[in-house]
Amino acid sequence: MKIEQIYTGCLAQGAYYIESEGEAAVIDPLREVQPYIEKAERRNAKIKYVFETHFHADFVSGHQDLAAKTGAQIVYGPTGMKLGFDAIIAEDNQEFQVGKLRIKLLHTPGHTMESSCYLLFNEDGKPEAIFTGDTLFIGDVGRPDLAQKVIADLTQEKLAGHLYDSLRNKILPLADDIIVYPAHGAGSACGKNMSKETSDTLGNQKKTNYALQEMSKEQFTTELITGLTPPPAYFPQNVMMNIEGYDSIDTVMERGAKPLTPEEFEVAANETGALILDTRAPQVFAKEFIPNSVNIGIDGSFAVWVGTMIPDVKQEILVVADEGREEEVITRLARVGYDFSLGFLKGGMDAWKAAGKETDAIKSITAEELAEIRKENPEAAILDVRKKSEFDSEHVKDAENAPLDYINDSMAQIDKDKEYFVHCAGGYRSMVFTSVLRARGFDKLVDVKGGFKSIKDSGEFEVTDYVCPTTLL
Repeated sequence: MKIEQIYTGCLAQGAYYIESEGEAAVIDPLREVQPYIEKAERRNAKIKYVFETHFHADFVSGHQDLAAKTGAQIVYGPTGMKLGFDAIIAEDNQEFQVGKLRIKLLHTPGHTMESSCYLLFNEDGKPEAIFTGDTLFIGDVGRPDLAQKVIADLTQEKLAGHLYDSLRNKILPLADDIIVYPAHGAGSACGKNMSKETSDTLGNQKKTNYALQEMSKEQFTTELITGLTPPPAYFPQNVMMNIEGYDSIDTVMERGAKPLTPEEFEVAANETGALILDTRAPQVFAKEFIPNSVNIGIDGSFAVWVGTMIPDVKQEILVVADEGREEEVITRLARVGYDFSLGFLKGGMDAWKAAGKETDAIKSITAEELAEIRKENPEAAILDVRKKSEFDSEHVKDAENAPLDYINDSMAQIDKDKEYFVHCAGGYRSMVFTSVLRARGFDKLVDVKGGFKSIKDSGEFEVTDYVCPTTLL
C-alpha cells in the first residue's frame, strides 16, 4: 500500500495518490495531470478512480483530463448538479476497491452540499486514513459560505448546521488513530485559521480543533460564520468549471505558451485589450516595466492573487516572465481557471528595451528612508494593504488600512492627488497594489521595501500593541 500527499504550496492544496496491487486512485488532482500519470506508469499501476471531495472553488481540478487520459472513473458524492462529463455519483457509505484497499465515501455536507470524505481501509480491513477535503482541516473546518454562491436557496447558516451534523455523526465516531489528510493547509481562503501542518491523527484533532469540541449547533454556527469575509470573486467561476467542464490543459498550454516578439506583443496588447501580467519579482518589476502592466510575482501566492485581482477568468492575458519560466506561469494561471493566455514576451524586458519600447517605473524606498521622510513631514500618509485581520493585530500608528483583497473599495478611499507610502507584510502585495493603481492613473504611490517587517525592525516607528488574530481571512 502506498499513500502519498502531493502538496502544492502556492494553493496550499493537498492532492493524494493511493496505490495497491497495481491499481491506483487520485484524490483532488491539480489541473496539470501528467505527473500523476507518470507516477503510476513508473510503478506499473493503472489509475482506476479519480475521487473528488467536492466541487472546488479555489482551483480547477484535473479530474476531467485525468479521466480522459487514463480511462479512470470520476467519483463525486451525492449531488443533483448536471455535470459536463461522465462520473459516478456515489451514495453515502458506497465502497470502492483499489487493489487490496477499500475506500468508503462518507457524505459530509456543510462546506458544500456534495462534500464527502473518503475513509481508507488497509489490506487488513482496518480504517487507516480519512481524506477530508474541505470538511475538516488541521485546526479548522471548511467555511460554509461558498456553496450559497452557486445554489441560491442555501445560506451560510444552513450549511453550518449541516457541517455540525456531519462532523458529529460521521467524523467524531471514527477511531482516534486514523490519519486525517485534508485538502488544504495554512494560506488557503477555504478556511479561517488553518494550521501549517498538513496531516494529523483524528484523536489529536478531537482534542485541539475548536470545531470538534462539545457545543450546541447554534454555538457552532456562530463560531463558524464569525469573521468570514467575502470570498475571492473567481471562486464561483471555478466551481462552475469543475461542474460543467473545461478545455484540456493541452489546449490551454498550446494557446498560451506562444513566444511573441516585442512588436507582436505590443500589437496583441493594443488589439485585444488583454491584461499585461508581469510575474517577475516585485523589486525587479519596480525598476522597469511595460506601462499599464500589473505585477503579481510568480514566487508568491501567485494563483490566489491572480484570482483576487482579475475578476473574470476569461480575461485575455499577455505574460511577462523571467526567461525559462513562461510555461510555469501559463500552467499556474490554468490551475485557477485563467485559460486565455495569448502568449508571452519572448526575451522578456531585455528584448522590449532593445526594441526601443516605452517603459515605466515605481519608486521604492527603504523603511529608514520612510522614517526620514516622516521626521520632516509627520503627516506623510502610510497605507497598509495587508488584510484587516493583520492590520488589527499590529500596525504603524496613524497608518490607514486599504486591503489588497478588496482593491476596488480600497481604491475609493485614496486621493489620486496625494502621496502615499504603501506597504504590506514583506513587499509582495504592496507591489501588486501599487501596480494595479498605477495602471489606473494613481501615480503618487511609493512602495516601501520589505513591508511591515522592515518598518517594525527599523525601530523608527510607533507600532500598536500586538493582538493575536482570531481569523486570518
